Amino acid sequence: MELGELPVGWISCHLGDLLAFEYGKSLTKSARSDNGEYPVFGSSGVVGLHDVYLVEGPVIIVGRKGAAGSVCYSEANCWPIDTTYYVRSGQLLNSKFVYYLLHSLNLVKLETSTAIPGLNREKAYDETVFLPPLAEQHRIVAKIEELFSELDQGVASLKTAREQLKVYRQSLLKNAFEGKLTAAWRTAHRDQLETAAALQQRIARERQARYQQQLADWQTAGQPGPKPKPPKPLPPLTAEELAELPELPAGWGWGRLLDACEAVVDCHNKTAPYQAEGIPLVRTPSIRDMRLNFDDSIRYVSQETYAHWSRRCPPLPGDILFTREAPMGEAALIPEGRKVCMGQRIMLLRPGKFLSGKYLLCATQNPFFKKICDKVAVGTGVKHLRVGDVERLVFPICSQLEQREIADQLDAKLSEADQLDQTLATALQQADALRQSILKKAFCGQLVEQDKNDEPATALLERIRAARAAFPAKGRQAKLVSKSLTNC
Repeated sequence: MELGELPVGWISCHLGDLLAFEYGKSLTKSARSDNGEYPVFGSSGVVGLHDVYLVEGPVIIVGRKGAAGSVCYSEANCWPIDTTYYVRSGQLLNSKFVYYLLHSLNLVKLETSTAIPGLNREKAYDETVFLPPLAEQHRIVAKIEELFSELDQGVASLKTAREQLKVYRQSLLKNAFEGKLTAAWRTAHRDQLETAAALQQRIARERQARYQQQLADWQTAGQPGPKPKPPKPLPPLTAEELAELPELPAGWGWGRLLDACEAVVDCHNKTAPYQAEGIPLVRTPSIRDMRLNFDDSIRYVSQETYAHWSRRCPPLPGDILFTREAPMGEAALIPEGRKVCMGQRIMLLRPGKFLSGKYLLCATQNPFFKKICDKVAVGTGVKHLRVGDVERLVFPICSQLEQREIADQLDAKLSEADQLDQTLATALQQADALRQSILKKAFCGQLVEQDKNDEPATALLERIRAARAAFPAKGRQAKLVSKSLTNC
């Protein structure tokens, strides 16, 4: 908005003409009183309580270090710590108006890109703002809060719906692997279904035959490289272990990942020589919500690195990548047409021809499987699964026909849930955009009508100057204020 376009009674000035950003004071966690009545503010909001306050409310807290540029509001007396600035608006400005004004300025854009993001208050003071009369400030705040209240109710409903979708997904997966999702289908096809025990015997025979073929090929080729290893034997589930597992439908059974899959392989890759393009490297952040996310955070490795790292078991479309740590237990199928390199703390699960990949993927995300992972995980800080832990993890096995039916039903129902979730996410983004639009209109004089009887902002600014001159700031702050007033 140009100066000539200012609404009647408004004036353009710098933020430093109106406000002073004062430093918070250190208050370590051990020095705070958990039973105190006064909130302690850090850069991102309330971080505790104390029985003494540093500043009387209402006060605005601005992030100085860490969450630099964030803005919080406290009606009550509080203690802003030394990672913050605090702003007292006094009697000449509406404190909520100042709070919303600082929000609209998006001070985050001023943070310095260092190891710890920081906000220089001198840069904030240079921001140009448009000041309305005090009476109009009150009207603007009232209108903002009316509109934000309606918006907040809508946002709360959208967030509740997304949480309900999460519960629905978990319920769907739970029912699927307890046999409830396909109960009617199973009854209609009972004469066509192979038992889990028979299927597991076929898998074991196929694994042994594959090993014998690998061994024969190795011998025929003149024994190049290391000798193929026979299938690793795992002890069968004990009666005690089976007693702790949920009851399964007739014909189903429990199997370990290593026994059921064609391959369960850990990643031994070291720190990656990343490059700007090449073969995508799947790291633990790349696996979320049962899919691989190839977003801006994806990294790449060369063909040579891929060949070296993937020599044991190159990841193929249809394989499942499973995270052992940070976070633990996330999984995704490698889609058709994708060539990827497996990063650290990830394991590859190859379902083989007797196991549906989508079925196994969903089985690793079912709530009971997650509980098993949590139970066997180790570590006091960051919990993680060891390679042997993953190999021994158990999941429900049923006939191949029912695996496909479960996978198909889950695929359809989860896809519908994903589409609805995306619709809700888009609505939340639109709500945030609307919130920003409201603030933009508010501070351009387009949210409420002007009143020609209001005292003009020029007079208000002169009174602010006089008040600040009567109680000058000290030291460096005084120089900043003096400079700001001179530039107005």
